[in-house]
Amino acid sequence: MVGLKSHDCHILMQQLLAIAITRLYFFFNAICSKVVDPVKLDEQENEATIILCQLEMYFPPAFFDIMVHLIVHLVREVKCCGPIFLRWMYPVERYMKILKGYTKNLHRLEAPIVERYIAEEVIEFCSEYFEKDKPVGLLESRYDDRVGSKGSRGLHVITPSVEDLLQAHLYVLNKSNEVLSYILQHEGLVKEGNPKMSKN
Repeated sequence: MVGLKSHDCHILMQQLLAIAITRLYFFFNAICSKVVDPVKLDEQENEATIILCQLEMYFPPAFFDIMVHLIVHLVREVKCCGPIFLRWMYPVERYMKILKGYTKNLHRLEAPIVERYIAEEVIEFCSEYFEKDKPVGLLESRYDDRVGSKGSRGLHVITPSVEDLLQAHLYVLNKSNEVLSYILQHEGLVKEGNPKMSKN
């Protein structure tokens, strides 16, 4: 790819690269899917070989390093180990970036990484362990018990029992004007059925 003139790069990108990349796209899409058909794996292995042969016809030899050659072995890995998405290295690489951010001494890289990792583990353990206990040696705020000291949202959340809910529901029904006619009708029916209540 080095030493090409602008016209060569234009032809490469507009005509040749589109053909090669399209077949590679379909190959990688089939290999990296979550459901792999074992019957088609031999066919996909042959497809990888054909794609590399076609790339050799158009691209210079400097293009073919070890990474391009590894395309041939991807199908064999799927046969041996299962779908590729279960073995992605992206999460490991992301976490390695976090660990590399721990280094302060570039002369010895491993020691700061180990120290910071152990410190984080200890802090997480202690925060879970001491979450239920009161802090030792620290004064408690006298404003914690006051309403509104920590904000009003979610401060007084209660879960009423079923009996309390039914009682509140009955209270609301008895105080609403829409239900008043039904209550009076019910009282009339009760008084008709019980003559002693009608005298009172």
